[in-house]
Amino acid sequence: MITRVQLTNFGPLTSIDWARLGKINLVIGGNSRGKTFLLKSLYSAMRTLEEYRRGNIQRTAAEILVDKLYWTFQPDKIGDLVTKGADGQLQFTLTWKTNDFCYGFGKDTAKQISSLENHVPPRASNSIFLPAKEVLSLHNVILKSREDDKVFGFDDTYLDLARALRKRSVIGRNYKEFAKSREKLEELFDGKIEYEEGAGRWYFRRSGQKFPIGVTAEGVKKIAILDLLLSNRFLDPESIVFIDEPESALHPKAISALLDIVVMLAERGIQFFMASHSYFVVKKLLLIAQEKGMSIPVLASENDGWRQADLKDGMPDNAIINESISLYEQEVELALA
Repeated sequence: MITRVQLTNFGPLTSIDWARLGKINLVIGGNSRGKTFLLKSLYSAMRTLEEYRRGNIQRTAAEILVDKLYWTFQPDKIGDLVTKGADGQLQFTLTWKTNDFCYGFGKDTAKQISSLENHVPPRASNSIFLPAKEVLSLHNVILKSREDDKVFGFDDTYLDLARALRKRSVIGRNYKEFAKSREKLEELFDGKIEYEEGAGRWYFRRSGQKFPIGVTAEGVKKIAILDLLLSNRFLDPESIVFIDEPESALHPKAISALLDIVVMLAERGIQFFMASHSYFVVKKLLLIAQEKGMSIPVLASENDGWRQADLKDGMPDNAIINESISLYEQEVELALA
């Protein structure tokens, strides 16, 4: 489990030291504040650790990291990830339990990282990033554009997810909590997503009827992705799941049910990092934290930087939350007028 992350001069993230991380971790803030950027920086590090010493092709951790940063953030050169106008280098440290993975580089760095230390043991488990937009409709397009054409457009979070969904093997343990989570996920969208090898396409099946994935609701496809990753055993209790805007394309009831499933999976071992600007997501996680006495660390963007809190201790002070409360109070005043 990731227990701490420290970043300096990493794009819009000039200084972050987020410690005492838990099974579920939430990043909140307005648009263009760096929420997704932070999740992608963590994801790039974890995928580097997971690809290191796997398979027959033995690349150094530095070579893998350069590739992940380049294709995840898609800059002209990775030195462009250094905060504009910063005096110092980009510095990144991720602590896995008690072991550090850290690296740094300057703005002139092209495709070689000379400063990297890795004390994290090799990992057999997988991390995955779930973008705000579903990928089932674009599955073949993503694979072709990256694997065949090798062009910018879909970054590595999309490519890795498309490849994970392509995995057909069901080798591995079917954990009781995972099976229960899948039942609840499939109840949410009242059906099942299936892939037909012959047609090379995804379909949505409900009550004996089959529908093309293109005409299936966006929210259904988004929830189905998590179900598929559990069913093909891509995820296990040591996995880390990054979710960008879990509220995207989902109605409030579905968001609430999805977060209940996230808690169930987190209690079995999967660690979650979520980025959101939804008051509903924060409120639901607050209720979960209060009910279960569960630590849910929060990193909230403010005008002067980032502030840490824990939903177990109550609702954090944040502009998004304050605005939502203000709108509710205005509504009450109008109703009483």
